[in-house]
Amino acid sequence: MSQGPLNGYTVVDLSRALAGPHAGQIFGDLGARVIKVENPTSGDDTRSWGPQYVGPEDQKQATYFLACNRNKESIALDLKSEDGKHVLEELIKRADVVIENFRTGVMDRLGFSTQRCLELNPRLVILSITGFGHDGPEGGRAGYDQIAQGEAGLMSVTGSGPDDFQRVGVPIADLLGGINGTLGVLAALLERERTGKGKIVRTSLIAGIVGVHAFQATSQLVGGVTPKPNGNHHPALSPYGLFRCKGGEGGAVQMSVGNQSLWQKFCNAFGLDPEADGMADNDARVKNREAVTAAVEGAFADLDSEEVLAKLSEAGIPAGVVRTLDEVYEWDQALSQGLKITVDHPVVGDMDLAGPVLRFFDGGEEGEVETTFSEHKAPPVLNADSEAIRAWLDGEA
Repeated sequence: MSQGPLNGYTVVDLSRALAGPHAGQIFGDLGARVIKVENPTSGDDTRSWGPQYVGPEDQKQATYFLACNRNKESIALDLKSEDGKHVLEELIKRADVVIENFRTGVMDRLGFSTQRCLELNPRLVILSITGFGHDGPEGGRAGYDQIAQGEAGLMSVTGSGPDDFQRVGVPIADLLGGINGTLGVLAALLERERTGKGKIVRTSLIAGIVGVHAFQATSQLVGGVTPKPNGNHHPALSPYGLFRCKGGEGGAVQMSVGNQSLWQKFCNAFGLDPEADGMADNDARVKNREAVTAAVEGAFADLDSEEVLAKLSEAGIPAGVVRTLDEVYEWDQALSQGLKITVDHPVVGDMDLAGPVLRFFDGGEEGEVETTFSEHKAPPVLNADSEAIRAWLDGEA
């Protein structure tokens, strides 16, 4: 059984909430040893983010915490105490990576500035994730996901229409911060192979959001048009979005007619005129989106979603449904990709979690052999691994 491509690397995770812990979880999924350092009083903030908890009342576990802390060990340290500082120093000396997402200056005040950390371990890669960046005129601002979604423009292009700004339904700024931070650390570790020296990697929640503006950014910067929310329809392609069919509110399919060839195929399949006024090319269809949507939904009106999907599939049109999360985690395709895993939690017992997003394979004369790390550990109970970690630091294990 593979131990993962990062087997042998040690990550010290000082972060809390989501951006940093998500990065730490990715490293754990890739096989690194991830040691989570927590506040001894209450642990990571998300241990108390309810109201969804599982387990007995006197040991209840927040489902939020369980989402971003698998494959980690936990040690509780008071970083203002001599013992806490000493243990963290020893962890830093042995680490390949340190993750922190404190506000700018907090690590310095604790006595663990980037300079100090690199003095303790010149090969160390330090990942620092902040809300707005570590410097600049607003570098000290506290950053939470929804604030970043708003400040960095994502909410201004998300919603049912121009006057309905909405946040994305998951904490996407935090998640992107963790993903981008992981990417930066992996690049720094590769560079370390050449130079022998560590590196400081910095990213922020607003950088994560701006980094995925994609065509909306060029609409503004190059085209001079400020994008607005466009509901469930693509701002640059038509028809592309969610369309109602037979079955009332529950009857809908998603469809992507991404080029003129697909438009011809779609019209042939559903008896529409591809050269109809205002619909002959994509530019015209985008300008006349309401009329196009009405024509499409008219063609779907007497068909339920399964019938629509069958016809779209036969015509070669990319399409799908909107699944609820309970449906996703029972979907054969998601299961086949390892996107649900089962772990044994010391308090709750067996529990299902969303699985890692990467799979690894070795290729050879006999074909591909999957080597994805699959022996996952449940998110830890607070301070569960303190004794073992201290023994390791003391050379006893």
